[in-house]
Amino acid sequence: MNDQTSRNDCTGFLAVVATPIGNLEDITLRALRVLGEADVIFAEDTRRTRILLDHFEIRKHLESYHIFNEHGRTPELIRRVKNGEKIALVSDAGTPCIADPGFLLMRAAVEEGIEPLIIPGVSALTFAISASALPSDKFAFYGFLPVKSGRRSAVLKRIAEEDKTCVVFESPFRIRKLLNEVSEYMGGHTRIALVREATKIHEHICRGEVADVLRSTADQNWKGECVLVIHKDESGGGAAFSLEDLPEKSE
Repeated sequence: MNDQTSRNDCTGFLAVVATPIGNLEDITLRALRVLGEADVIFAEDTRRTRILLDHFEIRKHLESYHIFNEHGRTPELIRRVKNGEKIALVSDAGTPCIADPGFLLMRAAVEEGIEPLIIPGVSALTFAISASALPSDKFAFYGFLPVKSGRRSAVLKRIAEEDKTCVVFESPFRIRKLLNEVSEYMGGHTRIALVREATKIHEHICRGEVADVLRSTADQNWKGECVLVIHKDESGGGAAFSLEDLPEKSE
């Protein structure tokens, strides 16, 4: 199934739609069209999605699809698509499936022979990589780290062994703890970029060695979800990189 076909016949579709992470102007024209064509929109937070839809005067029925009900609702959504409904899936913000619900539905759809429409757009992950000013020719995404100390420690050790830039999502309540953990596991000279409130009014980005960022933000009252980009050299020190470290451009 392709995008054009789904609009020209009565066949149902499943569209995974990226939505803004802050600034509503970041939504794409294609996303607005597909949301307008959907019979129903499944949202991680219907209240938040209603604000987005009202802003663009899109009047659609909303139903919930989130981490607490996705196992139960996934078979229902598959049945509804097969019965001809046009269904769009959105998360709170950004792109579904990236540290947000969506994977279970995507997997089930593909297994049932349904080719989802992927409507790309903004993501806190790609925003942070672009804004970090750290090497981005290869990177690893770890999403939200475990809260329990044992599992969290294991993941931090794995990040410390990476030979590439790493990206982590974190809540404002644990971001200072994470900065201290990066310093402990990877060294105070590890270079980081801390992105807060991306694309919003109070967007703020801190770049530098983690020890310096800890000192400069000692009195910071963190609000809004944060993205931490981490880069250290092979020696584990996180020394500054030069243009010579960048990969050669292929012809």
